[in-house]
Amino acid sequence: MTLHDADQGTPPPDAVGVRPRTEVEAALHALEAEAAAPHRQTQIGRGALAGYVWALGSAQTTPVTGDPSSAAPDGDQITAELAAAENQLADPVRRDIPREYVQGVWDALAWVSGRSDERA
Repeated sequence: MTLHDADQGTPPPDAVGVRPRTEVEAALHALEAEAAAPHRQTQIGRGALAGYVWALGSAQTTPVTGDPSSAAPDGDQITAELAAAENQLADPVRRDIPREYVQGVWDALAWVSGRSDERA
């Protein structure tokens, strides 16, 4: 069962999506440490990093649509960006950005939003 399936109640006031901010920051730092060496970086990892950075409110644009962003997104904005990632993943022709990058963004935002229990 994922968080999405469970009764979520009210997220904590410092939540990013449905996750505590400290948990998302820890996921970001772990991924940054893993990708510290250039030869260990992947498009999936870059996408996941972009997803976490945006979800934490530290990006100037959204990771998939490229829309301007100046603050931490709310649940509806995370859902919209997740849907944009799903649309790109489902379309074998449309590739605005690399598929693996989009998959990394989807992985990160699915975890942040509670649609997945697997951290990117």
